[in-house]
Amino acid sequence: MTYLDYQATTPLAPEALAAMLPLLEGNFANPHSAHAQGRAARAAVEVARDDVAGLLPPGGTVSFTSGATEALNWAIKGTSGGIVTIATEHAAVLDTAAAERRRGRDVVVLPVGTEGLVDLAAARAAIGPGVGLVAAMLVNNEIGVIQPIAELAHLAHAAGALFLCDAVQGYGRVRIPDGCDLIAVSAHKIHGPKGVGALWIRDGVTLEPLMHGGGQEPAGRSGTLSPALCAGFGAAARLAKQRLGADHAHAEQLFRAALARIPGDWVLNGAQGDRYPGNLNLRHDGLDVARLMSDLRDIAFSAGSACASGSGRPSHVLEAIGLSAAEARASIRIGFGRYTTEDALLHAIDRIAAAARRQSRAA
Repeated sequence: MTYLDYQATTPLAPEALAAMLPLLEGNFANPHSAHAQGRAARAAVEVARDDVAGLLPPGGTVSFTSGATEALNWAIKGTSGGIVTIATEHAAVLDTAAAERRRGRDVVVLPVGTEGLVDLAAARAAIGPGVGLVAAMLVNNEIGVIQPIAELAHLAHAAGALFLCDAVQGYGRVRIPDGCDLIAVSAHKIHGPKGVGALWIRDGVTLEPLMHGGGQEPAGRSGTLSPALCAGFGAAARLAKQRLGADHAHAEQLFRAALARIPGDWVLNGAQGDRYPGNLNLRHDGLDVARLMSDLRDIAFSAGSACASGSGRPSHVLEAIGLSAAEARASIRIGFGRYTTEDALLHAIDRIAAAARRQSRAA
C-alpha cells in the first residue's frame, strides 16, 4: 500500500509508540489519583503537556481533550457573542457555529476567492461590535491553503473579540502566527495516536465548560486522561519540533516533483503559493473518482475530507472556491509527508494519471 492521505491521518511515529508502551503495559494508574502510581502517571502527562506546548505560542495553557473536534466545540460553545468564520472551515467549526446560531448567536460565514483565501474586505465589514469570536483554519484540510491568520486575529482584537485558530493541519508543519487566543490541535495529524488532542488557551481567557464533572484539566475540562495517549502526543510533538525544518523541506521537494510529473490535463485546486506543500488537491474533468479508487486499491488517497467521506455530498470547500458539483466530484486529494518517498509518490501519480486516461478513452 502506498499511503497518500496525510490530511486524514498520519502514520504513527515509532518514537510515539515507544513513549506509549510503558504506560499501556506497566503503569495503568489513574493520573488524577494521589498515590505513587497515580503521581507517576500524572508526571508523564505533564511532560507531554510541556512537549505539546513547545509548538505553540508562549503565554498560554494546554488542556488535553479527546481530539480537535472536542477542542473546537469547547472553544466555540465556551464563548459568547456573535461568531465570524469562513466558508471553507472544517465541519467541526461550521456545524458547531450553526448549532450556536440555533441557540440565538449571530453567525457570519465569510466567502473565499477562487484560490480559497478569505475575502479580507468582507472580514473587515463583518468583524465589528457584537462579535465575540472569530474562528479560522490555519491550513485547510482539503486544499492546503494557508489563511492570513495574523490579519484576522488583528481584526478580531480590534473589535474586542477572541480569535480561535483551528491549527490541526498546520500544527507541527508551519509556524502558528501570534495573536491567537485559542488554538485547537490534534495528535494524529503529527504522527501521534488518535483519540487525543488539545486546546491551547491564552492566559487570562476563560471558557464555559463543555462537559461537567471533575474538572481535571487546567481550564476545567472534565474526564480521566489517558497517560499513554498524552505521552504519544507529547513524543510526536517533540519530534515534530526537532524535525520542523527537515519535514517542511521534504514536503516542498515532494510537491515540486509531483507538480512537474502531473499531466497538463489535471488542474490544481486552491492557491499554489499560499499553501502547505504536503497537499495536492487535483481535478480532472469527467473523472469518476469512485472508479479510480476501485482501480487503484493499493494507493490510499482521498476524494475529499475523511470526516465527510460517507455523506455523498460534494465538498463544501471546493464549492466555496467556485467549482461546480461535477468539478468537485472529479477532484482527488493527495497528501504526503515525513515517511513518503519521492519514488513512491511519483509512481503513484503515474498510475493515477494512467487510470484517468483509460477512463477518458472508455468514455
